[in-house]
Amino acid sequence: MVKIIYIECDGERHEVDAQPGMSVMEAAIRNLVPGIDADCGGACACATCHVYVEPEWREKVGAAEAMEQSMLDFAEEVQENSRLSCQIPVTDDLDGLTVKLPRTQG
Repeated sequence: MVKIIYIECDGERHEVDAQPGMSVMEAAIRNLVPGIDADCGGACACATCHVYVEPEWREKVGAAEAMEQSMLDFAEEVQENSRLSCQIPVTDDLDGLTVKLPRTQG
């Protein structure tokens, strides 16, 4: 299992175990992490699973592809480290990944 850490905007931490192959969004939903709405169910068709990837993880997570970048236009408070968690596959290399959640999902 791979540990993923979600930090709500108020600082509350949620550490979950994720199965490699699922997405960071799926791990949040399966573990009832508040703040990840995932209205489209992971189809990269909304921006309700928006997260901020902590700087030390950005290279391992990789850059957003064109479709994801387009969907981020619908997210609120987009930053340089913004990603849609449905587009981040869980791999063994991401053990300890930390993402922060925005105040609102858009």
